[in-house]
Amino acid sequence: MMNFKKFAFAAALTTALVPALGITSALAAKTSLNMGMVLEPPHLDPTAGAPAAIDEVVYANIYEGLTRIGSKGEVLPALAESWDISADGKTYTFKLRSGVKYHDGSDFEATDVKFSLDRARAEGSTNAQKALFAGIESVEVVDPTTVKVMLKAPAGNFLFNMGWGDAVIVAPESADTNKTAPVGTGPFKFGNWVKGASVDLVRNDAYWGKQAGLEKATFKFISDPAAAMSAMLAGDVDAFANFPAPEAVPQLRADPRFKVVIGSTEGETILSTNNAKPPFNDVRVRRAIAHALDRQAIVDGAMFGLGTPIGTHFAPHHPAYVDLTGRYPMDIEGAKKLLAAAGHPNGFKATLKLPPPSYARRGGEIIASQLRKIGIELEIIPVEWGVWVPEVFKGKDYDLTIVSHTEPQDIGIYARDDYYFQYSSDSFKSTMEKLNAETDTQKRYALMGEAQKTITEDAVNGYLFQLAKAGVWNAKINGLWENSPVQANDLTGVSWSD
Repeated sequence: MMNFKKFAFAAALTTALVPALGITSALAAKTSLNMGMVLEPPHLDPTAGAPAAIDEVVYANIYEGLTRIGSKGEVLPALAESWDISADGKTYTFKLRSGVKYHDGSDFEATDVKFSLDRARAEGSTNAQKALFAGIESVEVVDPTTVKVMLKAPAGNFLFNMGWGDAVIVAPESADTNKTAPVGTGPFKFGNWVKGASVDLVRNDAYWGKQAGLEKATFKFISDPAAAMSAMLAGDVDAFANFPAPEAVPQLRADPRFKVVIGSTEGETILSTNNAKPPFNDVRVRRAIAHALDRQAIVDGAMFGLGTPIGTHFAPHHPAYVDLTGRYPMDIEGAKKLLAAAGHPNGFKATLKLPPPSYARRGGEIIASQLRKIGIELEIIPVEWGVWVPEVFKGKDYDLTIVSHTEPQDIGIYARDDYYFQYSSDSFKSTMEKLNAETDTQKRYALMGEAQKTITEDAVNGYLFQLAKAGVWNAKINGLWENSPVQANDLTGVSWSD
C-alpha cells in the first residue's frame, strides 16, 4: 500500500500549493494489515477440516492449543503454561493459564480441554488428523486449571502434536458453529467474512497474553498469480506470506517498497498416487513414473527455480532428512522396461486431477509431458478445492493428483490404510510404531530415516520438491514469519514501523 511520507514545510514556502489531503505533521504507524492468500478456506474450524487455508487464517490468531509451534518449529507453552511428564512417559499433567476467556466472554477451563481432546478422538470425529489423538487413553480434569492426559504408550511427539491446528481447544458451547462464527481464546477475534473475497479479524483487547500490535487484519483471497502481482504493486494488499507468482520475485526484489524473503516450508509437493487402483497398485508402474520425473525441470518450469527437489516425504531442512533424490534417476528406457514388465508395453491412459495452486496447475502440464515420453497419456482435469476434497481426499476417486502436504513432520500419514494414497505396508507401520514410542532424539531420527527409505523404495508417490516460501511484504512490516514450520500466518508479533 502506498505510504505518505512525513513532510515538513518551512514558513517561507507558504506560497507553495500543498494539497491538504493526507498530510499531517506526524503520521503514526499503521495498525491494520491486508494479507494476501491464494486460497479461501472452506470454513474456519481447524478441528474439522484438512485444507491448510483454514490454519493460515486462524492458527495462533483466533484459536490456541495447549502448546503452540513457534517460528523455528519449536514447541512453546500456549494455554498450558507448563507440564509434567511421568517417569514412564505415559501421563502428561498440564497446568493451565488462569483468567483466560473466550471471545464470547466465557471462561476457559480444564473441562474445555477434556471436551476438545475427547471430541477429536471420538468415533464420529471429523478431525482431519484424528490419528494425532489415537494414543490418548483418557483425559482427566483434576481442577479448573489442571488436566491430566493419559497415553496408551509413550509418545515422543505428543507435545508437538498438541501444537497442531487440529488440536486447538474449543468450548462445547461454540464448537458446532465455529465453521462460520469461530470463537477462540487468541489475540484476534473473528470480524467478518465476505465469501469469495476476504475474512476480517479484529484485535482481542481482553487477550490473556501480550496484546497484538495490529488492531485489524484482513485476509484477501487472490488465487490468480497475475492478480496477486497487481495487488502488491497497487497496494491493495500489504503482504503475501506465500506469494503465488515466483516469476515476479526478481521484479519485487528490485523494488525498495518491498521486502522479499525466500524461506522454507513443511510442504512436500508430490505427485499423489492412488496405490489401490490399477495399474498404480503395481510397484513397477510407480517406479517407472519415478524414473520419468525430472524434478529440477518441474521446479524450474512450475516454480521458476524456487523449490528443493526431494526423493521422499520429508523436509530437507530437518536433521533426520535422508537425501533419496538419486534413487530414481531420469531413465526413460528403464521406465519403459518396467512398464512392459508390468504388462503395459504400450503405456496406458490415466487422469491427473489438479487443484487450484499454481504449483499444481503448472507442474501438471510439465509432468504430463514427461510421462508421455514413457507412454503414459494423462488427461488433465482442473478442479477446485470444493471438488478436490470430497472426490480425491475423501472419496479417493482419482488416478494421480498434485498437492503440497504442509502438515509438519507428517510422514505418519503413510501408516493409515484409509488415507487417500491407499498405501499399506506392515514394515512401514512397524517402523512408525517404534517411532511413536521412542523419546530419544537420535533414535527417533534413525527411525524417521528408515520410514523415508521404505516409502521411496515402494515409490508410493512421485516425490517432486519441497515448496519454498516466497514471502513478499511492505518493507515497513515487521514480525511476519520467514519460514513455515506449520501452516500458519501468525500475526501475533506483527507491527508496522513509522
